[in-house]
Amino acid sequence: MSSADGQTGWNSGAPSATRGRDWYAVFTIPQHEKAVQKHLEMRELECFLPTYEAVHTWKNRQRKKIILPLFPTYLFVHVDSKERARVAQAPGVIQIVGNGKRFVPVPESEIDFLRSSFCRHRVEPYRELVLGDRVRIRSGVMQGIQGTLVRRNSTMKFVLTLELINQHAAVQVDADDLEPVAG
Repeated sequence: MSSADGQTGWNSGAPSATRGRDWYAVFTIPQHEKAVQKHLEMRELECFLPTYEAVHTWKNRQRKKIILPLFPTYLFVHVDSKERARVAQAPGVIQIVGNGKRFVPVPESEIDFLRSSFCRHRVEPYRELVLGDRVRIRSGVMQGIQGTLVRRNSTMKFVLTLELINQHAAVQVDADDLEPVAG
């Protein structure tokens, strides 16, 4: 499902606060994230594929806006223990991310942050080594989310690190909205 602003959405058929459900990262075949999302939605499983908009210049110098996955080869599903088998059987799914012994859920606060209107037009992939101070968003919908503060050009960026999948997303923020994290 895609919204008008290009942000890939999530299957809203299932309630978000369903008891016993957790968010899990799903590792997919490269460049199959959108196809996997469609298969999961056809199976009526709630999923979320964070995306961003980029401008691509073709060989003929024509420029076009394209929608790309924020975290290549990953998307997220909101399922209970019985539904995980249906996820793993979907075409294009390699595995549900875990530590070898069990599946490890992604904190719901991180998914909420990525799904928020706060991120919608300001998120972009961040693939550089994350260096800098640990900070916390001080107020608003995303209050309490921790990340790393970096400076890019003249703007401040808040980098959210999804440690489970070792991926990063950078969001432009005002320095006034941040506070340092002790220790």
